[in-house]
Amino acid sequence: MRKAGLTACFFLLLLISAPAESTDPVWQFSDQMQKAYQLVLNLQPDLAKELLNKIVDPSQELHKIYVLSLGETVDVLITEDQKKFDQVEAHFRARLQVVEKLPEGPEKLFLEAELNLQRGFNLLNLDQSLSAVFAIRKAYNLTQECLKNYPNFIPIKKTSGVIQVMIGSVPDKYHWFMSLLGMRGSVATGQRQLQELRNSKSSLNTEATILYFTVKGFINQQFSEAAKGFLDCLNQQHENRLLLFLAINMVAKDFQSEKALELIADLDQHNQGLQMYYIEYLRAEALLNKGDYSQAIISYQKFIKGYHSLSFKKDAHYKIGICYWLMNDEALARSYFEKAKATGREQADPDKYAASQLEEKELPNRKLLKVRFYTDGGFYKEARSIVQTIQTSELKTLKEETEYYYRQARLAHKTEDLAVAKIYYQETIQLAKENPWYFAPNAALQLGYIYRDQKNYSMAKKYFEQAMAYKKHEYKSSIDGKSRSALEQLKFVKG
Repeated sequence: MRKAGLTACFFLLLLISAPAESTDPVWQFSDQMQKAYQLVLNLQPDLAKELLNKIVDPSQELHKIYVLSLGETVDVLITEDQKKFDQVEAHFRARLQVVEKLPEGPEKLFLEAELNLQRGFNLLNLDQSLSAVFAIRKAYNLTQECLKNYPNFIPIKKTSGVIQVMIGSVPDKYHWFMSLLGMRGSVATGQRQLQELRNSKSSLNTEATILYFTVKGFINQQFSEAAKGFLDCLNQQHENRLLLFLAINMVAKDFQSEKALELIADLDQHNQGLQMYYIEYLRAEALLNKGDYSQAIISYQKFIKGYHSLSFKKDAHYKIGICYWLMNDEALARSYFEKAKATGREQADPDKYAASQLEEKELPNRKLLKVRFYTDGGFYKEARSIVQTIQTSELKTLKEETEYYYRQARLAHKTEDLAVAKIYYQETIQLAKENPWYFAPNAALQLGYIYRDQKNYSMAKKYFEQAMAYKKHEYKSSIDGKSRSALEQLKFVKG
């Protein structure tokens, strides 16, 4: 899914580290450079720049260039200020000229690869996908050269690990293009490389740990493990804004809206540095799941006003309409549905789903909506109380009937009633047939996860492949990516 992919790319970029002396194979910073780097990772690039300007040691100049570049890239990716992209591009070219004049060796290859990877992420954020691919291809070739010629240079495992994960999670329909460009990737290989760095004595092993859990969550969809990993990191760096931001994303994905709201409140107390309007979107989502519709509307509106990108704007307007619909204000609900139709773009999965729902002639079933949101937020008691009131006579269409069984399956699954969950997932698949709804594809994916966890790998493989077989639905890219990653992991589980 695009947002998950972009969001994952953004997080991965934040963790790109800088080199130290060319004779130091673990790339350790001086104390002052480390402080500046930590300020960047704490989303305070302006303070980092002030500190960097005070560092005049010539031996630190490459580190200084690198951290400055990272700070600028973090700035534009967080703020989505497109006016800064041209400036960042000019600085990239100037810095690359300096790096290209370095003596041949692993340090030069590492720096060139990292700078090109940064550029690739910036171009992705500008929707210049083709140019981004070529920048990432350049980084890929550099990492391959470094791994071949300097196999004991451990820091390159982080760069290569990121790229391996990115390429390994590319949808099937683009594999021919990756092959044409000579790029091959594997999520599992990327994770193993990151694990190598985690286990090393490098000062980069903390960043490798954050990368590792980012991949666990956004790519492998193992949100419980990812959430725990980030919460453990926060125990040691409880004021780090990047860790807070990542933890909020993971606990929200792990059906823990109450915990997400708690962490957002903590982040509110550490609001120095770059403004993160996307947090308002996450806050609104958690409040919607909780059933606090009026407060959710306020947060969605703050997000719409402050966020520069068009992504999630369609979904935010649609969700405001949903809030009003659940508050029994049909007039305002329809008003925001009309605004949603004319707002934003359809690239992120939530925006695609909102667009598909806006094409429906009938307004959504209120009870099914409440069951969905309560379940997504981890409010299982509330979800159960609503679903028990639904009569089959209330389900007016095949889509509503299919969704009813799907919601029952999701609730049973999250409350660990796996036998019942499997029955409802299978019923969902049978009812949906080939209709372009995401219920059946995700039901197949979830069945795959259940059978995988039960070590029935043949059945898991069957359902992961079935999930990918559906031709058209709102979450095609993301569900295919999750299924592909799960199938790859099965190869290693089965030995």
